[in-house]
Amino acid sequence: MGKRLSDNLSSLYIGAANRLKSKKAKRRIIAYVESYDDISFWHSIFSDFEDDTCYFEVMLPSNKSLCKGKKSVLMNQLGSRLGENMVACVDSDYDYLLQGVTSTSRQINNSRFVFQTYAYAIENYQCYAESLHEACVMATLNDHPLVDLVGFMTMYSQIAYPLFIWSVWFYRKRNLNEFSLTDFCSYVRLDHVSVRHPEHCLMAMEKRVKHKLQDLEKTHPKALDEIEAMKAEFTYLGVTPENTYMFIQGHHIMESVVMKVLTPICNALRREREEEIKYLAEHHTQYRNELTSYERRMLSIDVVLRKHTGFKESPVYKKLENDIREFLKRIK
Repeated sequence: MGKRLSDNLSSLYIGAANRLKSKKAKRRIIAYVESYDDISFWHSIFSDFEDDTCYFEVMLPSNKSLCKGKKSVLMNQLGSRLGENMVACVDSDYDYLLQGVTSTSRQINNSRFVFQTYAYAIENYQCYAESLHEACVMATLNDHPLVDLVGFMTMYSQIAYPLFIWSVWFYRKRNLNEFSLTDFCSYVRLDHVSVRHPEHCLMAMEKRVKHKLQDLEKTHPKALDEIEAMKAEFTYLGVTPENTYMFIQGHHIMESVVMKVLTPICNALRREREEEIKYLAEHHTQYRNELTSYERRMLSIDVVLRKHTGFKESPVYKKLENDIREFLKRIK
């Protein structure tokens, strides 16, 4: 009796397991990425394109070592095996804007099986201006817009734009000793950001940028025509004075710009909410209980930035989205 019951249960289990499997096997597409953070980012992207015909499995470039980074994804043996079932996903860095000047740029821009961010890196998407207020709300549970963050990032971009063109020009000339990426970022950093007067830090940055521009224009007068031509080319590539922050080094934008702005904003929003709780509480016990409940629900702003997907509304992201859609159309 016991054996018959066991056999029946086993049969039911196998039948249920078989029903969970797709009647038609899905195509498995491996997507190699540069680092741990990229796994979550690219998974959130590819999941929008999965259906009953295919799915993506996102992984690091090697299961035999801890090697990571763009070179590990593109330059080792994976590069020769990329195809319909194996793709590479990389940050564009400046390679999109270099437009084939280097071998890496040519590979990234010309391969049908390499997906690039178009923005400098995934951090730029996480710092997409239109999503920053929502990130503050998620972190503080306070919807009070203390600063026009879209306007702030637009002004930041407009100030940085002319010097950014020079930065890419030096990369195209492969002259990084005179004006490196680190040098450029030092001019477009933000110092102390005041929530009441956020424009002050932009004014200080503008002074540094203008001084450096004058220096470069004086030192390289023959480059001015090329600089103007690059501005027209960049407009075609989707880079404008208003969205330049999407193409500046992602780590710099995250740590030296956006976090410099959002940290004091979130601190102010939390204090505002805490003062409200204190004012409305009828007694000390209610105040402590409500404050504890609020504190448990707050999130760190840097964690929110790295997890949200508001960037999917970005025009730059639409280029990546179209690449994935065209790839799937070809293999299906």
